[in-house]
Amino acid sequence: MIHFIYQRAAHRPISIFSRFRRPFSSLPRQSVQMDKAPSSITQWADKKSGAFNRAPSQFRNWISKKPGAEFPPEKGRYHLYVSYACPWGESVLYLPKRPKELNCQPAHRTLIVRKLKGLEDIIPYTAVHWEMLEKGWRFATPEEKLPGDNVTPDPIHGCTHLRDVYFKVSPDYEGRFTVPTLYDVKQGKIVSNESSEIIRMFYTEFDDILPEKYQEIDLFPPKLQQEIEATNDWTYNDINNGVYKTGFAQTQSAYETAIAPLFAALDRAEAHLAQQASSSAGPYYFGAHITEADVRLYTTIVRFDPVYVQHFKCNVRDIRSGYPALHRWVRRLYWGEEAFGGTTQFEHIKRHYTRSHGQINPAHITPLGPVPDILPLDQEVPAVGAAIRTANQ
Repeated sequence: MIHFIYQRAAHRPISIFSRFRRPFSSLPRQSVQMDKAPSSITQWADKKSGAFNRAPSQFRNWISKKPGAEFPPEKGRYHLYVSYACPWGESVLYLPKRPKELNCQPAHRTLIVRKLKGLEDIIPYTAVHWEMLEKGWRFATPEEKLPGDNVTPDPIHGCTHLRDVYFKVSPDYEGRFTVPTLYDVKQGKIVSNESSEIIRMFYTEFDDILPEKYQEIDLFPPKLQQEIEATNDWTYNDINNGVYKTGFAQTQSAYETAIAPLFAALDRAEAHLAQQASSSAGPYYFGAHITEADVRLYTTIVRFDPVYVQHFKCNVRDIRSGYPALHRWVRRLYWGEEAFGGTTQFEHIKRHYTRSHGQINPAHITPLGPVPDILPLDQEVPAVGAAIRTANQ
């Protein structure tokens, strides 16, 4: 059993763990590696340890404004394939004469940065259907009406599945079919399927053809780059990827090894944001302006209560009742910044996870809660509201 109390000064929950005798930060990190690709679509974890391990991306080219670049910045030249469902828009690994492996890559953050940088008229996109089965991501049919912009059939090739786009580029392709996929329409090539690099291309490489107000938006400012990189390291390993290591664990030991650093990292992010608020540094992760740190953390936190708490068994605490500073931060982005809220589609998110991960949820039942998916800025869950009122007396 896990009990919670509130510190009056910070309105912050403290957990008392009867199972975990040591604090989360003192428990070991998961560091298991898989020797070779799984042999089944449901085998996302190492057979011996039960631990989930993420495979690297295959396409790592770069759009560059340097003279003579293979992929120069041009309006309308590139097409972005994404999914609204996941921050790690799941993919399928194709191996000839072998079943497929699911893995993930973050797609949502490319949509956020595309909008923040004013690239809507320069880089069009198509969002795949939330359903991902044996053939991987499929495109919506003309008859299907799903929420969100551009959830349509493939406008470039007329493909039914994203994998077909990969095979058009390379008929002998043996890698993963991943969203996001940045596709060069002119050359018929995939530029990149690595989201961390796609968003950095978007930061600067199109600036010469953007209005001045978007050129001035710097999500990776030089004075913060070292701090952002350091934050990215533990945010990715223990939060972004941490929910997957927890949810896809196939043994109790692997699950407990993964969940400990996940909640230690959430505690760390909570402490940072609480300190930012108390010092009036600004509403965002590093102060008065949105940076890459906000983009990379948001896509996991906004999905945490609707999906990860129940589906991935990340249920030590939820965000809305257990992390007040994170809760304020994520709602401010969702309700106050169109690039964040306008690209978040909870129907895609909830239906994808619950109906595409058959080994986790064989009955494909989608829970109705939490209600609402995200709370308004001026509303708290009753227990938190009561604690805040008591603390302010």
